[in-house]
Amino acid sequence: MKLLLILFSWVVLLGSTWLNPGKNNNAKRTKADSSITQVIDQFSHRFAPDKRTAIFQIDAYRQKNQLILTGKTNLIGAKSFLLERLKNEKLEIVDQIRTLPAVELGEKVWGLVEVSVCNLRYSPRHSGEMASQALMGTPVRILDREDNGWLLVQTPDHYIAWVDRGAITAITTEQLTTWKEKSKVIYTNSFGTVYSEANNNSTPVSDIVAGCVTELKAEKNGYYEVVLPDNRLGYISTKEADLVKHWVSTTTATEDALVNTSKRLMGVPYLWGGTSFKGVDCSGFTKTIYFLNGILLPRDASQQVMVGETIDKSGVWSNLKEGDLLFFGEKREDGSERVVHVGMWIGNNQFIHASDKVRIGSVSNSAPNFDEYNVKRYLRAKRILKTGSIVKLKTDSVYPQ
Repeated sequence: MKLLLILFSWVVLLGSTWLNPGKNNNAKRTKADSSITQVIDQFSHRFAPDKRTAIFQIDAYRQKNQLILTGKTNLIGAKSFLLERLKNEKLEIVDQIRTLPAVELGEKVWGLVEVSVCNLRYSPRHSGEMASQALMGTPVRILDREDNGWLLVQTPDHYIAWVDRGAITAITTEQLTTWKEKSKVIYTNSFGTVYSEANNNSTPVSDIVAGCVTELKAEKNGYYEVVLPDNRLGYISTKEADLVKHWVSTTTATEDALVNTSKRLMGVPYLWGGTSFKGVDCSGFTKTIYFLNGILLPRDASQQVMVGETIDKSGVWSNLKEGDLLFFGEKREDGSERVVHVGMWIGNNQFIHASDKVRIGSVSNSAPNFDEYNVKRYLRAKRILKTGSIVKLKTDSVYPQ
């Protein structure tokens, strides 16, 4: 009897191993050699130096004569180069890397922001730190999704973050192309309302802020009849908006225009991750100024400092012109810089920036609004206008794809 029980136990064990071979094999996995991880790190630094704008999260394991690669990336070309390079290791490569957009998304790998201001977060939850914002009508690339209903998206300025799917209308590539071909309206007032009928006493459909884009259906009685990205119908006063094609073709980013736009946001509260009239952080403020003048800037100050032409590094304020961006931060002993703040020059020894709220500071120590703190950590000034590195908005979808 005892012998039969032992034999039965062996049969169960062997059957379990045969039915679940991966479980037994996975236990024998070990981290790949440092030479392999160094190769992966090199590819990551080369193709995805900025983790805010690219995903290249790959791990490697050894299992007998196999090299098992796991993780995810949205850089298909970089993944192919990596696989080709690792062939030199004379190991059988098992590719378990998830390529984004995820296959689970099907054909709907694009989305349109359907709320006036959509909050983007670093983690897929409402309590997650805010990374940025996107305005109504912004097309985003959908890369992945979580079971809790959050979507990983990439904005036109390449920023990657999470958004509650209730703020996004998912569409196919074909639907995006059709949407881009439609006539559209851009809201140009600071704040406003989309109404259910062609009068301001009707029921609101949605709030709306400067820069929001909707599809044009018709124009009547001093209102644009519009279709929101989730197919809600509404009306916007023609005095508060413009046709996108007309707006883009007539908007000229001049020094005066940039200053005038910046002052429209005076007093708007500081909001970490904010890029709209509902709240801005320092780089969200400068990004919004330039966007409303037809130019798309990168999201963060450390990215914006890479754009344009360096005008000054020494605080020779006479070199600056209205619209130049001033960068502030820390100078390290090795000569490198850490950019943490940005503002815009408005002339008369003054710059405007978002700090507590949008306000004006002076570089003159005799001025009542002298900003000694920022003057002491001034790094450089960059000129964006009339430089070859600027990205201009388009007349079809506003945002370049």
